[in-house]
This record gives sequence, structure tokens and C-alpha cells, in this order.
Amino acid sequence: MRDSKLAKLSDDPWLAPYMDDLKHRADHTRNVEQRLTGGKMSLDNFANAHEYFGLHFRDGKWIFREWAPNATAIYLIGTFSDWQQQDEFALHYGDGPGVWEIEIPVGRIQHEDLYKLKMYWPGGEGERLPAYTRRAVQDPETHVFTAQVWKPQTPYKWNFPKPRKNIGAPLVYESHIGMAQEEAKVGSYLEYKKKVLPRIVEMGYNTVQFMGIMEHPYYGSFGYHVSNFFACSSRFGTPEELKELIDACHEAGLAVIMDLVHSHAVKNEVEGLSRFDGTLYQYFHDGDRGKHEAWDSRCFDYGKPEVLHFLLSNARYWLDEFNFDGYRFDGVTSMLYHHRGLGTSFSDYSNYFDGSVDLDAHAYLALANQLIHEVRPNAITIAEDVSGMPGLGAPQKEGGCGFDYRLSMGTPDCWFKLANDTPDEEWNMSWLYHELTSHRADEQVISYVESHDQALVGGKTFIFELIDQEMYYNMHIDSQNLVVDRGLALHKMARAATCAAAGHGYLNFMGNEFGHPEWIDFPRQGNNWSYQYARRQWSLRDDPTLKFHFLADFDQALLKLICKNKVIEHHKPVFRLINEGDKIIAFERKNFLFVFNFHPTTSFTDYPIDVTPGKYRLALNSDSPEFGGHDIIKGDPEYESFSFHDGEHERNQIQIYIPARTGFIIERLTN
Repeated sequence: MRDSKLAKLSDDPWLAPYMDDLKHRADHTRNVEQRLTGGKMSLDNFANAHEYFGLHFRDGKWIFREWAPNATAIYLIGTFSDWQQQDEFALHYGDGPGVWEIEIPVGRIQHEDLYKLKMYWPGGEGERLPAYTRRAVQDPETHVFTAQVWKPQTPYKWNFPKPRKNIGAPLVYESHIGMAQEEAKVGSYLEYKKKVLPRIVEMGYNTVQFMGIMEHPYYGSFGYHVSNFFACSSRFGTPEELKELIDACHEAGLAVIMDLVHSHAVKNEVEGLSRFDGTLYQYFHDGDRGKHEAWDSRCFDYGKPEVLHFLLSNARYWLDEFNFDGYRFDGVTSMLYHHRGLGTSFSDYSNYFDGSVDLDAHAYLALANQLIHEVRPNAITIAEDVSGMPGLGAPQKEGGCGFDYRLSMGTPDCWFKLANDTPDEEWNMSWLYHELTSHRADEQVISYVESHDQALVGGKTFIFELIDQEMYYNMHIDSQNLVVDRGLALHKMARAATCAAAGHGYLNFMGNEFGHPEWIDFPRQGNNWSYQYARRQWSLRDDPTLKFHFLADFDQALLKLICKNKVIEHHKPVFRLINEGDKIIAFERKNFLFVFNFHPTTSFTDYPIDVTPGKYRLALNSDSPEFGGHDIIKGDPEYESFSFHDGEHERNQIQIYIPARTGFIIERLTN
């Protein structure tokens, strides 16, 4: 997915003083790889810990292995032993330091048996879930998680292990399985397949991103406090049902990526990895460095070969076992810096080379990207990084990490700052255009107006920032309200401008395409364990008597135009016009002219815009009646460019009438 035309890090003059640092990073990554593989195997062969550790059925018997170097004794306990410690289920030292193993005859344990580890260490003992368990289930009454033997009689048979076609520029539908349904409950993989997947296909997105797939004990963590890294969340269904969902996505032509949370782990000790073998430093840094105070979680030690073995194997596992097409790496900023990115503005290049970078974490990210693309060459990897680290998208040999894309996290900040803090007549068009189009020449970016982050409890969706309480009273199709009119107009314009100017891809969180109201809040003690805000109210979008469908219909028309004409792919925006007083932005991309009038009150007649010579037609109008607009421009007018000499240059222009708070997409029909 990487564009071969991207610039090299050496092309950036501001990086010239730091070339030795970048070379050191590249050397460190190579040294780490050499340390892991010994130069005797490929990285993808090394990243197979999940096929060695954990519970496996091999040659007619069960084999279980665990890495626990501080343990003095380990037993399997479960339904097969009445949860009692028995000698026949005692592990013994295996092949390798800290490795414990046991062979179990066939018939002693069965599919769906529940089990845990009873582990002893100097001065203590405790029950643990195996680090490599592939299934953990939660007791509905006690809410305690337990590992489960999983070996169904009929393994899932894949029909579509890959998307049916090359998706091109990713148009990502960020979603969460559990909150995807409208009922006040936790949704399932199969409900998502039946009820939500058809909507995504109809809307025109080509990539679906699943949040919260890796097992997590607390539902309200949104899946970001992971306990069992090799287990798909059982609260949504079985592994086979997740595979069925991914198969259906592939059949529909969608790529499927998931949030990969390797930036931290839940601090729970029974369900998770913390103090797994009695030490706090087995998988994590010891002391304060092993604690993420802001997230109340544990931080991995990326300098340990065994930890890299675990994490790299985890990155491979989801590709091999579930045919995911890639990952959004969560919390990359927190991984990259010793200070976790907290309290740092990253306002100067020196912030990336001041000794604060965790070189081991940087090397891990580079090797993870190398591995993922070795296993699945067409994989998509996206970095969630707010720091703007130079080289995230650059090749490893240049001192980079090799991500295909970075989330353009400044874009939503820009939109929300304008909506929150700035009167409409004072919106800065130059700043807005800069935020929409700027990115490092050595990386590809995914642009978006809002993701799930903007709407978490305490925040608001973009439409709610614009409309607020009027959404409760004036979204009926017959209601006339200036606040709602403004909100609908700016919501459409923001999404059109962001998608049209997107660097290399576009993202939307589910429901935001139709202006889903209010925030996201999972059931917790503070809201009396309510699911009211942990669901998607699709009925609002489907109700023809409400205005929500106007936003959804516009989003669908926008994506259809962008995708059908491959506007984003390998075509950069060509600047045409910014007028601060008139609040006009115009740019060309491929054979389209994009014009946005953000002025709150003033429409413009015969407005001149420089263009490529040709004949033009209005292809998409945010003010059209089918999108809830005022229908000031009737039909699809055509425009003929004319040439003139301004005294210095030969220029070509068209003149258009553009209403206030309106976005136009104008197609060039002929040259």
C-alpha cells in the first residue's frame, strides 16, 4: 500500500542535522532483528510463538507450554479436575529457559472445558490465564474470565480469505462490534454481519476497522485494556463467528483491519499478564517505567527478546488465523517516547531527537511492519501518532518504521477548534486548508473529521458541537431552525472538504455519517450500567421524517464520486484559491474542481476561479434538496472556461454562483 513516489527522509532539509540519529535507528533495528533471528531464519519464521506456546492438539494428544521464568511450579486446573490441583496436570521444565510444558492424553480434556493455571513462585502463588490462550469467556454472574479449550469438530472453512479486489485508497469505516446495534445490549459478530455490513457496502466504504477485538475484561475500556492478546472477545461470539464476519466482508469487497493494542496492557493480574509469574517485569518494565499513569495500565519492555517474540507473533497470529488485512496500531506516540507523549507539544524537530525516543519501541514498530508485509504483502498498517514523528511512514533502511499510513490527527482538532472557539465569520481559510492538505512528504495519511475519540463520554460528536440541544427538538423534516440549518450545512461541507483534500485515505466512525447524536459511553457504575449511549440509533438515519438521512445520503454520494473516480489515489490537490474575506477555498484534484463557501451569510455571483481549461458540470452540491439543502442552484449547471491575459500570465477561469455555506464538486468534462 506504500506509494513508491514518497520522498525520502534525506529530502527534508530540516532533518539534515539528524541524519546520524536516523542512521542509528536503522542500525539499531537491524541489530535487534539479528539478535532475534540469529541470522539463521526469517522474521516471519521467528514470529511463531503462538504455534509453540499455549494449548495445541498435536499428533493425537494435547500439548501445553508456557513461558514463566520465575515460576517454581505450575498446574493446569479446570472443569476436567474439578478445579483441584492434581499431579497429572503438573507442568515440568521444557525446552528452553523459563519454558514449562505438559502433554495430556486425548480424552482428558474436551472442547469448551474451562481452565486456568495455578502458578507458584518464590513467596507467593496465584491463578492465571495462559498468556497465549486463544479463548477466554466471562462468567455472566461473577464476571470472572476463564480460559476455554477451543477445538470445534468442524474447523471454519474460508471462502474469501482476501478481499475480492484491490481496494485502492482506503475509505475506512471505524466500528465497534458490541455497540453497532440499536438494542440496549452487547451486539454480536453475526448481528454485525446481518445488520451493519450491508449498510457499509451501500455507503461506499471499502475498508472496515474493528475496535475491541482482542479480549478485554472491562467492556467500558473500548477494548484498549487488553488482557488476552490471542483471544478474540467472546462477548461478541465465537472465533468461528468472527471468521464468518470477516469472510462476508471480503466477499463484499471490503478489506478488514483491527485495532492492534501493543502500546500497553491491562494491569489485571488474574486475567492479564501483569505479575504473571510473580514478577512485575516479566513482560513489562519494572518500577515506574512499567506503569502508564494516564491510562492506569502496564507498559511493555520492548528491549526483551521474549516480549518481542510475544508481540511479533501476536501481529502475525491475527493475519494467519483470522485473515485480517492489517492493523491500526493504537497508542504509537505512547510507545515511541519515554515521556509517553505527555506534556510535550512537538513544536520543534529537536523534540524527536532529544533522547526521549525509546529506540527499542521504535525498532519493534519497524520490525512489526516488516513482518506484517512479509506475511501479507498487501496489508494495511496505520499508525495512531499525534507527535508527527519523522519517518513513521519511511522505510526501515532510512531509519523509519514502515507504516503505510498515519492518522492525520490534527484535522479533527482543527474542525473542532473552529466549531468550538471561533465565530463563523472569523474562520481562517488558510489555516483550514493547511490542516486539510499538509503532511510529511515521506508518509501517507488517513484524514478524518472525527473518530470515536472525539465523541467519548464528556465530548461531543461534530454535529452535536454544531447543533447541541436543538438536535432534540428540531430535526424533524418540517422544522425550520437556523441552528440546525447551519449545523447540517457545515457537517456536509466539513466531510466533503476533508475527504476531497485527504492525503491518501479517509476515515469515519460508524454513525457519524448521519450525524449520530450525543457521546459514546459504555455501561459503568457512573451511569447505572446503562447501554443508552453504547449503541447506534440507525432508526434515526432510516426515518424519512427526520433530517439525519440527508447527511447520510450526502456522505454516500460523496464517497461514490470519490471512489468511482479514484480521486484520492495518486492525485494531489492543486491549489486554486483562498479568499479570507469571502471565506472561499477552491482546489482541483484529478478532473474535479472543489469549491467551498464557508461564509455564513454571503453568496457570490459570477465568482471567478482559475481552472484547467475545459467544459465543466456541477457534479455534487451540498445545498441540493435531496441533501436537505435550500436548492438555490437548480439542476446541474455547466460552465465553460475562458482564457485571458492578466498582463503577466495566460489564465483560464470559470465563473460560478455559489451560495453561502455551500460546497460544490464540479467535474471537468472536456479539455
